[in-house]
Amino acid sequence: MHENWKDCPSAPAEGVVICEASSVPPGGVFSVDINGLPVFLARSGEHLVAYVNACPHQFLPLDYRSSSVLSADGRTLRCTNHQAGFDLMTGEGIEGLGRDCVLDPVPIHEDGEGRVVVGAR
Repeated sequence: MHENWKDCPSAPAEGVVICEASSVPPGGVFSVDINGLPVFLARSGEHLVAYVNACPHQFLPLDYRSSSVLSADGRTLRCTNHQAGFDLMTGEGIEGLGRDCVLDPVPIHEDGEGRVVVGAR
């Protein structure tokens, strides 16, 4: 797993609460700024993932033009700037200008109190 997010001077420590898990609806997305680190969360079925909210192709937020970034089937994240496609589960570029790029994952988990927390379980 890439850990480029840790290079941000204000990267959150493990254990920092990002948001309530309910903030990320089924089949939906949620963007949040954690001390200067833009983070993008997406949920598809039982899967909840988080990535640094910066397209590796142009470094603009994935949801810069619209919050409609998750495909109807919940498998692809699409940059709203130039339609680069990324696999939801791996962050790997799979379509268009996203090919040969990868999103920077942020490890997260849901705690027992219904919150999304930085760090693997």
